[in-house]
Amino acid sequence: MADKRSPNERIKEKSRYLRGTIGEGLTQVETGAIADDDTQLLKFHGSYMQDDRDIRPERAKKKLEKAFSFMIRLRLPGGVVSSQQWLKLDDIAEHQANGTLRITTRATFQYHGIIKSNLKRAMQAINDACLDTIAACGDVNRNIMSSANPFLSPVHAEVADLSRVISEHLLPKTSAYHEIWLDGEKVVDEGGKAKKDSEPLYGEHYLPRKFKIVLVVPPDNDADIFAHCVGYIAIVEKGKIVGYNVTVGGGMGMTHGDEDTFPRTADLLGFCNPDQAVAVAENIMTTQRDWGNREDRKRARLKYTIEDRGLNAFRKEVEKRLGAKFGKPKPFKLTHNGDTMGWRQGTDKKWHLTLFVENGRIKDVSGWSLRSALREIAELGVADFVLTGNQNLVIANIPAKSKNKIEKILKSHGVALGATSAMRANSMACVALPTCGLALAESERALPGLITKLEETLEAEGLRDDAIVVRMTGCPNGCARPYLAEIGFVGRNPGLYNLYLGAAFEGSRLSKLYAQDVSEDQALDLLKPLITQYAKERNEGERFGDFVIRARVVAATEVSNQFHKDVKRVND
Repeated sequence: MADKRSPNERIKEKSRYLRGTIGEGLTQVETGAIADDDTQLLKFHGSYMQDDRDIRPERAKKKLEKAFSFMIRLRLPGGVVSSQQWLKLDDIAEHQANGTLRITTRATFQYHGIIKSNLKRAMQAINDACLDTIAACGDVNRNIMSSANPFLSPVHAEVADLSRVISEHLLPKTSAYHEIWLDGEKVVDEGGKAKKDSEPLYGEHYLPRKFKIVLVVPPDNDADIFAHCVGYIAIVEKGKIVGYNVTVGGGMGMTHGDEDTFPRTADLLGFCNPDQAVAVAENIMTTQRDWGNREDRKRARLKYTIEDRGLNAFRKEVEKRLGAKFGKPKPFKLTHNGDTMGWRQGTDKKWHLTLFVENGRIKDVSGWSLRSALREIAELGVADFVLTGNQNLVIANIPAKSKNKIEKILKSHGVALGATSAMRANSMACVALPTCGLALAESERALPGLITKLEETLEAEGLRDDAIVVRMTGCPNGCARPYLAEIGFVGRNPGLYNLYLGAAFEGSRLSKLYAQDVSEDQALDLLKPLITQYAKERNEGERFGDFVIRARVVAATEVSNQFHKDVKRVND
């Protein structure tokens, strides 16, 4: 009988629990790359092999190998690092990577530009900071994101603690990571022969595709609860968490031209008590392990399992494994999916400063040396650092007497406390070119300039403080969650994007395709009149995403699997 499984399934099966030949490949100095199968396995260890696509043509002309390097992503549930850890992570950026740290759209760090000879050194340096990259990528439960800043209140702290407990519980148990990167002892039996690891939750095939979990504390939806496989919405009564509304089946990725693939907002599965939360995560994940599509990776995410099997059938299976039934979801209200910028005071009277970090890139440039400023603040040893799911940074736990000193440090390095507009503060972009192998168009390098041009219209219409959500990705995989942006750009070809409009401001409704294959100039020609119309015709308190639907610019996407329906393509 023919084996219809995707090639990745066979790679995992033969990998000896994620070892492959990664260890041997690291010692091959004649190439900057590693073997093809190992590039898939490396993801489970938190790394991707990439190359600099800006110089790819030039190197090809000279018959040189691609300029290979590696991206490393940390596992950082809850997104918190101490001042001491920050200094060590900053050292890695300086000595092993490309001189920058990048906050991802799932509240962890990525390093770029790490050459193969530095890869193991970087992994060991991360371990020395008491952190790791295990399961930050790959067909496993990935980094768990929770509402930003666990130091705001005891409720936020409890949610962050739960994110760490679930992350540890769902962590792969293979010793391959320690063996390859940390020179750990190989697993052997009493006779000295190699002994197989075991994966009690994952098995040797792990999951069909990646698996993502987030937690939020209403009214904030800063972790974009509806964009992920599993979500926990904290239900708070009299200052205490009484349980969680559980969501399932969200996901952003799709494939251009394939209407069987689509972004999907998560469904409410039910309510669970706090002491059930870890078991709920495990049983949802193992149901997906057993039910997910292992033949077609395009439809292997949990969102398609629920589309194909139905929410009720999925709920029954999870309840069967859990040995308990979900309760009826409790009322909740989410108001926005961005970050609250500037100073906030926690219940313990300590101060927290949320800084806008454009597209998450922490670096030094002329007149704006953010990386140096943050290092200087870390050297004070008076604060912690919290990464947000919107690529921003909270300098947390600041004593009142240190507030002015921190502001002076930032000012001396040219770092403003806010963004130039509320639109910019609510923007996100993926890395895309030159390093992402999937990128079809620019993103991180393109979005800032585009927003600058839109700010001229915002200023003219009195909308500079209007928090319109804008997101851009270089491909349809949706890492920056563009389908949940009021204005979303998705790369189609170099310099060309699909333009999406109409998502809900608080992140509960998907957008709709408005214009296909538009350049930046064409997008500006389309958006500027709409922004002007919005300024003149909106109802009091009406958000841009709601306005374009009321004005019949686009249809509302009421059901996720209708994302491709009722599309108005203005340039057909």
